[in-house]
Amino acid sequence: MKQLMMIGFGAMASEVYAHLPDDLKLKWIVVPASSKAAVQAKVSQEIQVISSIEECLGEPDYVVEVAGQAAVHEHAKKILQRGWSLGLISVGTLANLDLFTDLKATAEKNGAHLHVLAGAIAGIDGISAAKEGGLERVIYKGCKSPKSWRGSYAEQLIDLDQVREAQVFYRGTARDAALKFPANANVAATIALAGVGMDDTIVELTVDPAINKNKHTIEVEGRFGKMQIELVGVPLETNPKTSTLAALSVIRACRHSVDAVQI
Repeated sequence: MKQLMMIGFGAMASEVYAHLPDDLKLKWIVVPASSKAAVQAKVSQEIQVISSIEECLGEPDYVVEVAGQAAVHEHAKKILQRGWSLGLISVGTLANLDLFTDLKATAEKNGAHLHVLAGAIAGIDGISAAKEGGLERVIYKGCKSPKSWRGSYAEQLIDLDQVREAQVFYRGTARDAALKFPANANVAATIALAGVGMDDTIVELTVDPAINKNKHTIEVEGRFGKMQIELVGVPLETNPKTSTLAALSVIRACRHSVDAVQI
C-alpha cells in the first residue's frame, strides 16, 4: 500500500480524498497550524494532520498540492529537497521565473520530480508531443461571464457593468497574464509550459454576458499541423471557483502514482 501526502484540504482536496484509488492511502495532510484541529476532525485519526514538512514522520510515495500559490512557496522546495515527487495544481506559481528555476534545480539535484498537472484544461499531452517537432503558434483564449471576472484585474481594463456582448479585454503573454490574473493563471501557465513557454504563449481574455460557465480554447500550429481544443468547464458543487476537471486531474495523478499501466 503506497502512501500519499496532500498539501491543503479545501473543496478540491475533499473531492480527491473521496476518490483516491484503493491502493493509495492518504497518510499526511499539510495545512496551516490554525486549521489542524478542524481538518483532523473531518478525517480518520490514522491520518496525520501537520503544518510543516518537518513534522512528517515517514516518507510519502507521492505528494499532491491542492492548496494554492502560498503553499507552493512555503512547502514545494522542502518536498523536492527530500527527493519526493510532487504533483502541482497551482501551476500559475511557476510564472515566477526565480521560483521555477529554483524548484527545477532542487528537483534535479535531489532526484525528485515536479509534475505539472493538467488541471482545468484538456489536450496538454498533444501540445507537449507537438512541441517535440516544433511549434509556431500557441494561443489560449479564456472566456467568462462578467460576474466571474469581478474582483480581478479585469475591472481596471473594462467596465463590467456596461458589457452587452462578448468583448476581448486583454491580450498578452502567458507570464504577464498569470501575474495579473492569478485566479486564471493555472490554465495559461500549464499551456505555456507544455508548449512554447511563458513569454511566447499568447493569452486572450474575453468577457461574455451570454455565458454562465468558463470556456477555454487553445489554438496550436506547428510541424505536426494544427489543433483547436475547446472546453466548457463545470465548477465543483462544493466550490464554484474550483474546476471539476482540475480536481479530477489530481485524482488521475494519484492513480498514476500506483498504476502499472498508465495512459
